[in-house]
Amino acid sequence: MQRIEKSLSFDALIVGSGIAGLRAAIGLAESGTRVALVTKDDPTDSNTGYAQGGIAAAVSEEDRVELHLQDTLIAGDGLCDEEAVRVLVEEGPERIQELIEWGTRFDREGTRLAFAQEGAHSRRRVLHAQGDSTGMEIVRSLLARARQFPSLSFFSRTFSVDLVLEGERCAGLLLLDERSREVWLARAPAVLLASGGAGRLYRETTNPPQATGDGMAMAYRAGAVMADLEFVQFHPTTLFAPGAPRFLLSEALRGEGAVLRNGEGGRFMARYHPDGELAPRDAVTRGIIQEMERTGDACVYLDLTGRDPSALRARFPRIYDTCLRFGFDLARDRVPVHPSAHYFMGGVRTDLFGRTSVPGLLAAGEVACTGVHGANRLASNSLLEGVVFGARAAGIMLAWVKGAEVRASRQNVVPLRALPTGESQEIASALAGIMWMQAGIRREAGGLASALQYIGAWEASLNAEPIRREGVETRNLIILGRLVCRSALDREESRGAHYRSDYPMRREAWRRHLESKAPSPAEDLPRFE
Repeated sequence: MQRIEKSLSFDALIVGSGIAGLRAAIGLAESGTRVALVTKDDPTDSNTGYAQGGIAAAVSEEDRVELHLQDTLIAGDGLCDEEAVRVLVEEGPERIQELIEWGTRFDREGTRLAFAQEGAHSRRRVLHAQGDSTGMEIVRSLLARARQFPSLSFFSRTFSVDLVLEGERCAGLLLLDERSREVWLARAPAVLLASGGAGRLYRETTNPPQATGDGMAMAYRAGAVMADLEFVQFHPTTLFAPGAPRFLLSEALRGEGAVLRNGEGGRFMARYHPDGELAPRDAVTRGIIQEMERTGDACVYLDLTGRDPSALRARFPRIYDTCLRFGFDLARDRVPVHPSAHYFMGGVRTDLFGRTSVPGLLAAGEVACTGVHGANRLASNSLLEGVVFGARAAGIMLAWVKGAEVRASRQNVVPLRALPTGESQEIASALAGIMWMQAGIRREAGGLASALQYIGAWEASLNAEPIRREGVETRNLIILGRLVCRSALDREESRGAHYRSDYPMRREAWRRHLESKAPSPAEDLPRFE
């Protein structure tokens, strides 16, 4: 039995300090609501901070909301929920104006906002900040505003282990203080998961180490409905050089004229899609893989050579300096690139206000599946989704908090089924390799079935262990690996980011969402009594 060191109560709990979590926290704290925002590392460490390209919204004089709607629906390859997309594009301009009023410094051309072009957008509608540091700038401004409210408490380096149920309702969180190693309970009538995605499920990924799918796995264990987990977006262009991380080279580079070349120096994307380098991400990713197979090369090359170095550095300072650090000058050298796992379109199924199928539990941002992305996310819609649905979730949480009585109660906490730290690291690495090979950019039934066999064996090896972050993260990745492989095996077609080499065509019968749900909440889930 794990000892509980302390128990605290709040009006609302939020897991994650990216754009969705911060926007929700501000919306709650403005009313004086006692909010605890929990993040397993520093509040500045989130997928939002890694977002380079920008945030898309129809706010320029040359753009219209209907055009943004249509571009999103087309990119989603028949699986977007149009009502959700309409919420996104119609409320997006108001949220952008709010960010500006709160101090977000988007790039400008003179006094007017500057807009970039990205793949599958029919207009230049992507706002950016400091060239290619949009996410960092948005996090900076939201954190600055959030810290103005005394009713908002930050709990950094605090790992969310599991949701806590009271009957069928989510009523809190089981938490691990990483500094003291103490385990404690936090109770609230409203809990929001804004914990991001699960890119670390794959060997090649743009995501930071924190992206282990904790919120998705916790929600599944608590009995929440999951949806569209077979749709994992792979970014086509990440740095591919010895000793370099899979650093994302933004789609905005191609929007500004960068082209893709093979090892012989020839452009090739027109062979695979009529829109060439500005095709949707799934098409560019598969085009690169096909070209690598055709030529036998280990990578392809992103070419911006011949451009003014000072202009490139001004527009893409972070990318320019990172490439230079690994020996590539954007203005003079072709940069080796290779696709990597980037974003989960699927996640915890929610309605248009972030409510999940578990009473008391909401989700927003990448952890959630609102239906706005369908089978393939339109570039730079992810930050917009976070701020729009983070604000919407805050409104629902305020309604739940109003009049709710947070009472003390006994808790029954049972030993957690996890893995010892050393073993968990080895399994996480093996899992990432299997997922990349068998459930990555191209899939087929035999490979998916093989992956499920490995994952089943690892699940069977879970034992009661002391609560440690590494073991719990690996447990979460194993759960998600099974869900992704199962959904990918079930969807016998190719659509958007999901490509089955044994079912290469899109099939109308599969124009529907696939949902997953645990038969019941996990037996070892902590509960209030």
